[in-house]
Amino acid sequence: MLRIVLKYGLIAGVVVGASLLGVSLAYQGQPPPDWGMAAGFASMLVALSAVFVGIKRHRDSAGGGVIRFWPAFALGLGISLVASLVYVAAWELSLVLIDNDFAAMFAAQMIERAHDKGLSGDALAAAVEQARGFETMYRNPLLRMPMTFVEIFPVGVLVSLVSALVLRNPRVLPARA
Repeated sequence: MLRIVLKYGLIAGVVVGASLLGVSLAYQGQPPPDWGMAAGFASMLVALSAVFVGIKRHRDSAGGGVIRFWPAFALGLGISLVASLVYVAAWELSLVLIDNDFAAMFAAQMIERAHDKGLSGDALAAAVEQARGFETMYRNPLLRMPMTFVEIFPVGVLVSLVSALVLRNPRVLPARA
């Protein structure tokens, strides 16, 4: 089971990590906001399809075409964990390769959005203070890495849940004889 977790977790991690690195390098860490987030989550879903494939593979080879919900869910979580760790490593690598100050750029975008909302006075000062606080916090890798992990892992939990629910039924994509 560990072999399947590592194999499919690394496959998912490389797919989503390569996507992240490619977009980061192509746009110097600033993809167009209108599609950047959607493309990121789409790449996560595509990569995390390895969870479904890994659970099915384990069900068919080790389980003789049958798997219970909890073992399937645990297997999916393991694959998602490995993929998420690779995703965090890819983001850290992209921060080094891009060589721009992502924290300052994102804080500036937060302030710009506050201006666009028409904030002024104390409300604008609070928004600027929040942006500066974020910038300081994001520079600390011990805080940044868990934030990056939380971007993808909940998606992996959801994919694991759905995959375990679907694949516990042996009539869904039955094993070939």
